[in-house]
Amino acid sequence: MIEVSVRHRRGAFALEAEFAAAGRVTALFGRSGSGKSTLVDVIAGLVRPDHGRIVVDGVVLLDTTARIRVPVHRRRIGYVFQEARLMPHLSVRQNLLFGRFFARHRSGGPSLDAVADLLGIAALLERRPAGLSGGERQRVAIGRALLARPRLLLMDEPLSALDAARKAEILPYVARLRDEARVPIVYVSHAVAEVARLADTVVVLDEGRVAACGPAAEVLRRAALFPGRETAETGALLSLRVAAHDDAFGLTHLDGAPGRLTVPRVPLPTGSSLRVRVRARDVLVAREAPRGLSARNVLPGTVVAVTPGEGAHARVEIACGGAVLVAEVTRLAAHELALAPGLPVLAIVKSVAFDEETIGVLEI
Repeated sequence: MIEVSVRHRRGAFALEAEFAAAGRVTALFGRSGSGKSTLVDVIAGLVRPDHGRIVVDGVVLLDTTARIRVPVHRRRIGYVFQEARLMPHLSVRQNLLFGRFFARHRSGGPSLDAVADLLGIAALLERRPAGLSGGERQRVAIGRALLARPRLLLMDEPLSALDAARKAEILPYVARLRDEARVPIVYVSHAVAEVARLADTVVVLDEGRVAACGPAAEVLRRAALFPGRETAETGALLSLRVAAHDDAFGLTHLDGAPGRLTVPRVPLPTGSSLRVRVRARDVLVAREAPRGLSARNVLPGTVVAVTPGEGAHARVEIACGGAVLVAEVTRLAAHELALAPGLPVLAIVKSVAFDEETIGVLEI
């Protein structure tokens, strides 16, 4: 559990943020300048706020009213920055052991070998940072922070300096870190795909204030909270299990609250848990069963809300079984289909709409 209540002014910018989260990964999401990095710097102790209280797993790190301010080096917080910040003259092994140096008086925690295996860097231990890819350097930086045996890990947009290929390379390791390292993470990002893949709880910041805080599946349905092109990435976040594979056609069938979904083949055994994001822009709405349609996923449901958006757009929330899907349609389509709460409809999703950005290999 992490509890944060902070008020701080820096020039013309005012940060007034308050939230509590109990998940393995709490994502801080917001536009540039919304206060995300300032807030994590306050949690780390790098910024002294005007007023505030921060509690991590029952340990009070800051309480300005009670005049408690635990120094940075005693907070036991690991920090992963946008750039890896490795020491170029040291090997990967030595960079990792530098993190262990700060935890030499602390018991427990993972070994260097365990961290190297967790992050897939065991084969890199004798190399220097200059010979590593961007994704490899960032994994070493994460390992160094983890070997400091932190009670909390702060990750400030750790993938923002990487290209798409390197992001795809490192995301599974961050997800594995979330589930195996048992260290709570505060993850700063401005990318919905990262937040949807990793977070249990999402805190949306807007001009220094908390615009929303709640379970990722709930917050990611609310497009109005997300800026620009990220609006198109929002939608439903589902917990599904692999039911069967269709090797003849390279497909996998997934079962869960909304029913059965068919997606491109997933390299996991039956029974495996998955986190699947169904983007609002990938969902069609029909009043009657389609014929001669290529889309494989046709899910019966009931409209629960229709929200007009900017310009020509509208968003339709559809209850399918125990889940809620979101469709982005034109306002004209919503009008012509007479979409309204309580109306039975079909939510249609193409199988090819699912890709490595929308399918994670670990359960919510």
